[in-house]
Amino acid sequence: MMPATDASVRVLIADDEALVRAGFRVLVESASDLSVIAEADTGAQAVRLARQLRPDVVLMDIRMPIMDGLEAMRIIVADPDTAATRVLVVTTFDQDEHVFAALHGGASGFVLKDTRPEDLLAAIRIVAVGDALLTPSITRRLIAEFAQRPQPPTARGEELSRLTEREREVLLQVAAGLSNSEIARQLFVGVTTVKTHVSRLLAKLGARDRAQLVVAAYEFGAVLPGTGSLPPASNSS
Repeated sequence: MMPATDASVRVLIADDEALVRAGFRVLVESASDLSVIAEADTGAQAVRLARQLRPDVVLMDIRMPIMDGLEAMRIIVADPDTAATRVLVVTTFDQDEHVFAALHGGASGFVLKDTRPEDLLAAIRIVAVGDALLTPSITRRLIAEFAQRPQPPTARGEELSRLTEREREVLLQVAAGLSNSEIARQLFVGVTTVKTHVSRLLAKLGARDRAQLVVAAYEFGAVLPGTGSLPPASNSS
């Protein structure tokens, strides 16, 4: 199917269940600013169509035949030709052990298969503009995942030493799952200021987007698992 020309966000649906794809298509195309440009029933087909059509967003199921959604996502994110494509993972989450791996693979966000229709449309729009969708519930799951891991965070030296005191404060709030407006209220600063700090954090910690920033916060030791606190700063410049 050829892409629509009057919609600003072009969506590729990847799911091995035809009924699920049909439901997503009807929902997505009910929005005037979104269009479905293609459907894939395997991860391999999702990669091929992403390279061919360059969608803005891939609505990606994790469990698919031939190539699962995780591998397909890694390929799409790593390929320079499709690096601008954002992947929104569709998951059962509470029963899905792959959520953490999906964040490492480059997912820009997650939606549950039983999410409300209006929330799914909002999620697509959020990731399409380059933001990440990481809800507090998913953030709490990530915190729990890190807290259960016996190994200490890695690479906590040089990266953290480049952060200012304010950047470290913002990072703590991001890792807790707060939005920019919520962080602004917590720190008594403007939303624009928070956005600037987040952008600098992304660059300094080598994170692709907000979801990756939360992962980096724990892996780099910026937040101590199980405590929700920062380790002592080595540089407050």
